[in-house]
Amino acid sequence: MEKFETTILGCGSATPGLKHFTSSQVLNIREKLFMIDCGEGTQIQMRRSKIAFGKLNHIFISHLHGDHCFGLLGIVSSFGLLGRTSPLFVHAPADMWKILKPELDFYCQGMEYHVEFCGFNPKESSVIYDDKSLFVETIPLKHRIPTAGFLFREKPLPDHLDRASADFYGVPQWDYNRIKNGGDFVTADGRTIPHSMLTKPAGTPRSYAYCCDTEYNPAMIEQISGVTTIYHDCTYSKADSERAKKHFHSTAEEAARTAVAAGAKSLILGHFSARYNNEEILLNEAKQIFKNSYLAKENATFCVE
Repeated sequence: MEKFETTILGCGSATPGLKHFTSSQVLNIREKLFMIDCGEGTQIQMRRSKIAFGKLNHIFISHLHGDHCFGLLGIVSSFGLLGRTSPLFVHAPADMWKILKPELDFYCQGMEYHVEFCGFNPKESSVIYDDKSLFVETIPLKHRIPTAGFLFREKPLPDHLDRASADFYGVPQWDYNRIKNGGDFVTADGRTIPHSMLTKPAGTPRSYAYCCDTEYNPAMIEQISGVTTIYHDCTYSKADSERAKKHFHSTAEEAARTAVAAGAKSLILGHFSARYNNEEILLNEAKQIFKNSYLAKENATFCVE
């Protein structure tokens, strides 16, 4: 099975600290890298995680709070200093361009590559990236300002060819792709060999939902139904549920309820408040509802499977 994993670069909330960096992570999907959010210190964390700068071509920004985007200009500048020539695509709420363009004009003159800004409306669900194997769509979230989550979903793959069966029935190599994509095969003596006898089912497409920052948001359940892995806002414990509502964040219990309702296989808890010296309290609250819950941790990598 090809690679589908996320490396956490920062999972703290509000401000960088000695314990946690602010929000950022990098998805590796079939050796294509996609960054989600870019808080302060992100490029330092990329080096610590040994993530190749040159392989990152797409950055997705969920909203315009500083702990999710203050590291973006630094990365753009560093890429220029490192001699980048290929375009960098920044997908972000459309209003960000009013902030980013003058910064680029002032600090990033003379770079040998272009920043391609791809604005979207965080209040609507839309497909903002699409290639032959993957698409990314926005998830409207509930936060103090317009905020989007992101759903990364693999496209269904053709069935795998059963080479032993293909050789037995004399399928020529030039006909393999047609068979994998659903075709039957007719032998020289006129027998029809059905597709099912010549192939094995491909793996179920995997998916990853990034839902941060947000208060408990049942409205998004339908969109992420059946998701493989969720990364969810887990800023507070249930004892601080009123604080969570006030600041438009979620508790560990609410994150777990979301995972259950969506039928997810696993849940990664992140965006931790600095008020907790030990985040195990958050993990324990989530596990009481959803067993396959895990704490995010800087430079940790989680497989989506």
